[in-house]
Amino acid sequence: MNRILIFFLSVITLSVIQSCTNSNAFQSSPNTEPTVTSNDYLTMAILYQQSAAEYRALCYQAFNAAKYRLDQSSKMMGMMKKQAIVVDIDETVLDNSPYEANTILKGYMYPEGWNSWIDAAKAKAVPGALEFLKYAESKGIETYYISNRSENQRTQTLKNLISIGFPFAVDDHLLLKSKESSKKTRRDKVSENRFIVMLIGDNLNDFTEVFEKKSIPERFEMADSLKNEFGNRFIILPNAMYGDWEGALYNYDYSMEPGKKSEKRISSLVGF
Repeated sequence: MNRILIFFLSVITLSVIQSCTNSNAFQSSPNTEPTVTSNDYLTMAILYQQSAAEYRALCYQAFNAAKYRLDQSSKMMGMMKKQAIVVDIDETVLDNSPYEANTILKGYMYPEGWNSWIDAAKAKAVPGALEFLKYAESKGIETYYISNRSENQRTQTLKNLISIGFPFAVDDHLLLKSKESSKKTRRDKVSENRFIVMLIGDNLNDFTEVFEKKSIPERFEMADSLKNEFGNRFIILPNAMYGDWEGALYNYDYSMEPGKKSEKRISSLVGF
């Protein structure tokens, strides 16, 4: 009886060991598809914005640089022409990460729920944004908000900006999207009567049209060619949740099914 019992125990033990070995081999195999859900990438990006002190530090760093450059620019320009700062809204002065979090928690995808979030007018200020724009106002510099929010979201957007205390939150300083996504025409409109001393955004298209619909290598090349503008006239905020950087991965085909997008993201990784 003892020998039979020992035999069966040995068989069971070997089976367990083999099972664990196979499981570990499957998990570590370089040919195995990464076992992540389609939303894991977005979850981490949202958590970075909501939970990382590093995100806040980057925002403060951006607006500290903006303040320093604004002081320098004001001394050089004087008041020969009225000056203005152009800012984007979403992820530049308003934090929409709660909406992005809801897409994960409630299981839907943009644009579902976006209008409801805008209507609520509950977005909080991006760290450092309010203080900086108030400082610019104290220097006699106006702020123009150029956003690709829709015209039918004007009232709610102004309500949100006003509730926080952002300066120049009035109709003629809010330029929303009517027909085209490109912001060039709207920037040109501001330039007719104001000298734009600084542009602030989270997307390279917020600064110049040369980045629009460009491939990843082209975006790299243009960023390199304009490197002296960043931290000077161009102030960029971090946004890992969405943007044209992601669109470039999909060749700007946002209608691509989630599985295909996941494949594009993984195939775009550069290892060693």
